[in-house]
Amino acid sequence: MNITRENIDELNAVVKVDIEKSDYSDKVEKILSDYRKTASVPGFRKGHVPMGMVKKQYGKAVLVDEVNKLLQDALNKYLTEEKLDVLGHPLPKPQDNLDWDAEQLSFEFELGLAPEFSVDLSPKKAITHYTIIADDKMINEQVESIQKQYGKLVSQEEVSKDSEVTGVYSNEEKGIENRVTLTLDKFKGKATEKKFIGAKVGDVITLKTKGLYSDDHELMHALKVSHDEVHDLDIEVSFTISEINNRELADLDQDLFDKLFGKDVVKSVTDLKEKIKEDAEKQFKQQADQKLLNDVTEYLVDSTKFELPAEFLQKWIQTSGEQPLDEVQAKEEYEKSEKGLRYQLIEGKLVGDNNIQVTMEDVTGHTKEMIKAQMAQFGQMNPSEEELDGIASRVLTNQEEVRRISEQIISQKLLSFYKENVKLKEKEVTYENFVKEVYGDK
Repeated sequence: MNITRENIDELNAVVKVDIEKSDYSDKVEKILSDYRKTASVPGFRKGHVPMGMVKKQYGKAVLVDEVNKLLQDALNKYLTEEKLDVLGHPLPKPQDNLDWDAEQLSFEFELGLAPEFSVDLSPKKAITHYTIIADDKMINEQVESIQKQYGKLVSQEEVSKDSEVTGVYSNEEKGIENRVTLTLDKFKGKATEKKFIGAKVGDVITLKTKGLYSDDHELMHALKVSHDEVHDLDIEVSFTISEINNRELADLDQDLFDKLFGKDVVKSVTDLKEKIKEDAEKQFKQQADQKLLNDVTEYLVDSTKFELPAEFLQKWIQTSGEQPLDEVQAKEEYEKSEKGLRYQLIEGKLVGDNNIQVTMEDVTGHTKEMIKAQMAQFGQMNPSEEELDGIASRVLTNQEEVRRISEQIISQKLLSFYKENVKLKEKEVTYENFVKEVYGDK
């Protein structure tokens, strides 16, 4: 067997594999001999079928199979030994008239090679790293929300500003008939709120859907219509009131604290607010870290310039999926995935150049922390190490789960690397201002 490579350019190469008959003939003969021992052919006893008949029936298929195995093994070994960083997989060049009986078989494969590039971790304009705090306004709103959630409903004769109103939205033409409980602060305009104030059980209020809620998704759930249908929906609906209640706020006492957090974990309103702040800021940190990861990723993709073997990759995309694609479909798919591929290459270079590794110890530790968090949600606060080890062992028998967890750990390690090595600007904001600044004032 002989393997040679011709570099077409920096991103494309062709590998030629020459296979001699002697490379596979003994293996083919042995397989056919084994077939002969077990073959059932009418008119012949088992094990006594003529070898010529066995070769005629199975020879070509066995030959092709063995050659393909040889090719695959040889290519993998060659790519490893030559330390070639290839994209996708080698693509066999078509051969219309291959003579399988020849003394030598030659096969050619196209390769797409990963580009050489450098990564600049010093943007001209520092990337913002947010620290999101829970301010007094947010904490007080959360306290009130808890009091409402655990408070009791008191029936009212008529609707007031703070009422919870239950009723049915209906529109006969559109087939809308949906029972909901709502609060007046959900409506977009004050005019709608005024229609409800003073209304009683049995009253029917006529409303226009256009501009009824600030968010179309609120309207979608209120009317129980589809996502596509709710956009630009401009009809008249009636709301028939069936219940009017006011929710009395629950007392901020030890019974409520114990119900929320377990016995004596929180002992005062001050403790409660500190706990709310602590829990909220843990979640905010995750959001801020994800924002930083997204921003660094975008910067790296935009600022790291290199060419890709686009033509090769489009050919590879045509045949790599479950269903083959035509040239137009493959080009569209390539254009959609190009940015992600670029980041994969950048990430791979950063991981390799900076020796960022995931060990089995990392995977096991991360898995146990995930299990502890899940168990805590069901009130199991102190599982034993033996119990955690047992569950983690079962989880990690699933190789797909190991891969997913490893990707999470790499992402965490890259985030830490970015925090230490990328030019950042620290900014402390409230959650409300974070949402306004990042997502717009919605």
